[in-house]
Amino acid sequence: MSVTRRATLALALLPFSAIAQEDPVQAAIRAAVGEATPQEGGITLRVPPQAENGGQVPLTVLVESPQTVAQHVTAIHLFATRNPTPGIASFRLTPALARAEIQTRIRMAENQTLIALAQMNDGRVLRATAEIRVSAGGCLT
Repeated sequence: MSVTRRATLALALLPFSAIAQEDPVQAAIRAAVGEATPQEGGITLRVPPQAENGGQVPLTVLVESPQTVAQHVTAIHLFATRNPTPGIASFRLTPALARAEIQTRIRMAENQTLIALAQMNDGRVLRATAEIRVSAGGCLT
């Protein structure tokens, strides 16, 4: 095989390496919780099934944890699967809190899945998801 043919073959394979990159949502999750495998259960994600105004979508995350020094939630992370930047927010918690609960409002432009992850002090990661439809988008393009 000539040098020219090898160079052409190498250039032809170059775009495939870019295609093989990790999914942005999975990359954002790994950046937040490392290599831990999220487990379903022990966490509740409350959002309306349909948001009339995508500019102010209420969201509540509640984790079943005693919030003691021995067992507590250290962080809650939120992700939106169709956002250009999937990570919405991260909240740090301590055992000094009475409950492992956060409430906030987010902006959404389109229908998508929301993912909530709770990191526990023992290394476990709990996961909950919710589908949400948006009637009128709240993000400007």
